[in-house]
Amino acid sequence: MFDEMRLSDAPDSGCRDPYQEYAQWFGSEDPSRLRKKASEAEAFFRRTGITFNVYGAEEAAERLIPFDLVPRIISAREWSKLEKGIIQRVQAINAFLYDIYHRQEIIRAGRIPLELVENNEAFLPEMIGVDPPGKIYTHIVGTDLVRTGEDDFFVLEDNARTPSGVSYMLENRETMLHMFPELFSQIKVREVSSYPRNLRRSLGESAPASCSGDPVVAVLTPGIYNSAYFEHSFLADQMGAELVEGHDLRVVDGRIAMRTTQGYSPIDVLYRRVDDEYLDPLTFNPVSQLGVPGIMDVYRAGNITIANAPGTGIADDKAIYSYLPEIVEFYTGESAILKNVETWRCSEPDQLAYVLENLQDLVVKEVHGSGGYGMLIGPTSSKKEIETFRAKLKDKPGNYIAQPTLALSTVPIFTRKGLAPRHVDLRPFALTSPQQTVVAPGGLTRVALKKGSLVVNSSQGGGTKDTWVLEE
Repeated sequence: MFDEMRLSDAPDSGCRDPYQEYAQWFGSEDPSRLRKKASEAEAFFRRTGITFNVYGAEEAAERLIPFDLVPRIISAREWSKLEKGIIQRVQAINAFLYDIYHRQEIIRAGRIPLELVENNEAFLPEMIGVDPPGKIYTHIVGTDLVRTGEDDFFVLEDNARTPSGVSYMLENRETMLHMFPELFSQIKVREVSSYPRNLRRSLGESAPASCSGDPVVAVLTPGIYNSAYFEHSFLADQMGAELVEGHDLRVVDGRIAMRTTQGYSPIDVLYRRVDDEYLDPLTFNPVSQLGVPGIMDVYRAGNITIANAPGTGIADDKAIYSYLPEIVEFYTGESAILKNVETWRCSEPDQLAYVLENLQDLVVKEVHGSGGYGMLIGPTSSKKEIETFRAKLKDKPGNYIAQPTLALSTVPIFTRKGLAPRHVDLRPFALTSPQQTVVAPGGLTRVALKKGSLVVNSSQGGGTKDTWVLEE
């Protein structure tokens, strides 16, 4: 198992190069001071209101996402490869989305099956033939990465619908700067604070052709009971954009306008955090109270940019994910820089047979699942849980994919007994406009705080870390 900080499991093991300066600093620190700082961080997060909502047994209960004060550190060389791979992948996904809503050349070429798109609930027939402003579908993408070795990074999944978590990336850095300013004078770390400014610029560059003057940007939220409401309000505030709900918007003279104290004022770009189904009750779910009646007509007419574009959710589908290496090659003419995790499509009989025979060793996921729900981790599941999942697979095999259980890399967390290794993943955030694709240096590192756990999702007990990309 690869430890990103230590060279080996030996107690006196040295550190890998990216952690050398941090390890020297940490070794000189008083553990009691660090414990106090950890408590201060929790109080800061609580005071700032950095929480997420939990649904289910505790309906809309608010929780803090645990924050660990040991950073995850990535060298400039490592980041350079990741950055190039993410840009390549995001651009290929955008090209794929344009293609499947237009000529469907990739299907004509036999590179992916028609039914994978045609029968996919995330595919929106209403988007066929629609040209988003600047031909951009994926304005904001979060790419989930895992690591298994020194140079072994894999894409675990793509989040192209309404990726969340960037506010925690920013607040984690702010917290570390507040608690340990001396560290950042000793170690040169690339800053992430420009993300809201870059987001605003990228959304502005994606404004429709009908926009004159400075683009007006608004953030559409489902409201205060949404699990990511903190992030919606945080990003609107940081961008200097208006935070709006569906009832604040209406169609006026062929444009989307928001309610103000002076009446209704047109907007050009809507960064929506509302799912497709609820976006327009006249086009999708007729009982939706979260969207804007008629917004799809305005969108089809080219008078507003919706970020991300309706219909991007098909790129999140885990069955589509299994074809991403072919998708990258088809649209870029290059091999994928970042590899996929080996994936078995349970919709295919021979692959289903393999999965059923090896459930105890595999991770099985719903193709539309997220948040760590609806999945089976074979090695940590009971025989009863495995048999229950076996029945689900036989009943609806097309709903699932399976992957090997990876030996995810570990990064130390701070405990009362000292440093202890825990598994991590990484979600970098890419911003795309007609002019460029930019990746924030680092991203959100999620950490499984339970010993041996591979589930890093906050909804499943995971925490977060600050992610450092070192200057060259």
